Amino acid sequence: MTGGDLWLRSGLPAIGGLAVTHTSKPQDTDLRARLTPLQYDVTQNAGTEPAFSGAYWDTKDAGTYRCVVCDAALFSSDTKFDSGTGWPSFYQALAPDAVELHDDRAYGMVRTEVVCSSCGAHLGHVFPDGPRPTGERYCMNSASLRLDSDA
Repeated sequence: MTGGDLWLRSGLPAIGGLAVTHTSKPQDTDLRARLTPLQYDVTQNAGTEPAFSGAYWDTKDAGTYRCVVCDAALFSSDTKFDSGTGWPSFYQALAPDAVELHDDRAYGMVRTEVVCSSCGAHLGHVFPDGPRPTGERYCMNSASLRLDSDA
């Protein structure tokens, strides 16, 4: 089952068939005070940083990638790979419930948006052209992530 299967027709995530809402989203004033303008735009307005410009697109450091908004653990460096796209890419989330997926039909395209399941922050998109074992490419914005290094 993919994360997309966990969404009700209403667009709200479902756990055990019940709709749930994001519980740890900080207040807008707090977000504007502690996030950079780019981080705010990406996470709150579904913005996108330019390719090859983010802090983590080429990072090889070991660790856990966390949500810049709520600090939830999202991805492991063990699943990060060089997709050649200029954005950090992972072939799976840290846990099946770490992220939520839903349809994104903005800009005349059909894509699958990835958001933090804890706070709803926009992270990026997932595509079906990744490596084994999943065949998925979670194409994330560095601006939505913080690397908690193992070193």
